[in-house]
Amino acid sequence: MGHPGPYPIEADEVPNRQAPEPARQLSLFGEPEDAGAPRTAEPAKAPAGLAGLERPAQPLSHAVAPERLTPASFAHPRADREMLLEGHRVAFEFRRARRRSIGFVIGPEGLTVSAPRWVGVGEVEAALREKSRWILRKLQEQQERARRLAQARVDWRDGTTIPFLGETVIVIVDPRVTGAVLHSDAAALPGVPRLTLHVGLPQTVAPAQLRDAVQSWLQRQARRVFEERCAEFAQRLGVQVRRLSLSSASTRWGSARADGSIRLNWRLVHFAVPVIDYVVAHELAHLREMNHSGAFWEVVRSVLPDFENARGVLKTEVLPVLD
Repeated sequence: MGHPGPYPIEADEVPNRQAPEPARQLSLFGEPEDAGAPRTAEPAKAPAGLAGLERPAQPLSHAVAPERLTPASFAHPRADREMLLEGHRVAFEFRRARRRSIGFVIGPEGLTVSAPRWVGVGEVEAALREKSRWILRKLQEQQERARRLAQARVDWRDGTTIPFLGETVIVIVDPRVTGAVLHSDAAALPGVPRLTLHVGLPQTVAPAQLRDAVQSWLQRQARRVFEERCAEFAQRLGVQVRRLSLSSASTRWGSARADGSIRLNWRLVHFAVPVIDYVVAHELAHLREMNHSGAFWEVVRSVLPDFENARGVLKTEVLPVLD
């Protein structure tokens, strides 16, 4: 499974067009979609007095040739415009679109600005300046996330490391063993991982083969841990899990159906048990409250009083990139 890339962050005011879902689902790297929590993105409103304007479309005054994009602090690969925002030169992609307001989307590539054809140059520039701090902050966050993702890419070779249940595991290619065997060294020096995973493959193993063997082991461990935690929290919440299955979804940590079916993303096995417990409790709480109402969160809090800590880890940690 490839690592889900950072999602674009939109600053826009659009109606909620989300279709009804057959199951309650917990978003990967974010809040439940209907949790009612405030969104981190600030709305990008067009300046007052734009309603009813009918002006001919104009190119932004800061259109630039590609060679001028090099010194920009933040440069979109398809940038065709740039502006100086609080001392930072931001090169962005500009689009004219059929929409009612000026919109900003900040994704892994950088800033994209969309504006109605009838909105003039000055209004677009004013909107950019008005939201300059928010734009710069989100661009910096995207750069930091891209850096962390690059560091999280696993180099599949003898001696590589992976996170497992919140600890670092050293992968050892060991033709003497069958399958994969986890060893723990209680006498490991401080700062040295105490866990090693011995994988029964030849030293000449191809990276993809080693990856597949370790991933299969992780999935088996995920099922074992999830079954244990589901049994624990089902008893505490007074619910019954009728079916547990593993998910490889790129955008969901888990989902629950009213019939007692639970799906959990196997990549949760990288996190420490308290984080796994939060997702398990979250999904099992839906067997009592199929919503994200206040009553639902009280059910979660009844078994995990400090669940916000684990939820914060899910929102900030970067998963290892296995591909």
